[in-house]
Amino acid sequence: MPIYEYLCQDCRKRSSILMLNTHHPAPASCRHCGSSKVDRLLSRFAAPKSEEARLELLADPGNLGGLDEHDPQSVARLMKKMGEEMGEDVGEDMEAMMDQAGDDGGITDGTDSL
Repeated sequence: MPIYEYLCQDCRKRSSILMLNTHHPAPASCRHCGSSKVDRLLSRFAAPKSEEARLELLADPGNLGGLDEHDPQSVARLMKKMGEEMGEDVGEDMEAMMDQAGDDGGITDGTDSL
């Protein structure tokens, strides 16, 4: 089922409309002002990547250019990017630790350093 984008000629805002039946589409109208004077826009094509393709992209050394393994903020950014790319929910505890590393530059586990 395609999603088409339209530009309203009256209010100049974009509307995205899901077409449930492509053989007999309902007339398009602006979701903001209700006008039927809309022009269909060309939109980008999106194709989902396989899990294997996403893992290969993440493992590509060219994508690790900004990584400094001695900088917790850098590692936290990479972990967030990996989680977003994989669509994984890392959990609130892990998210809080990554945010802490990004904010103050380190992760503490409540123990003292020896």
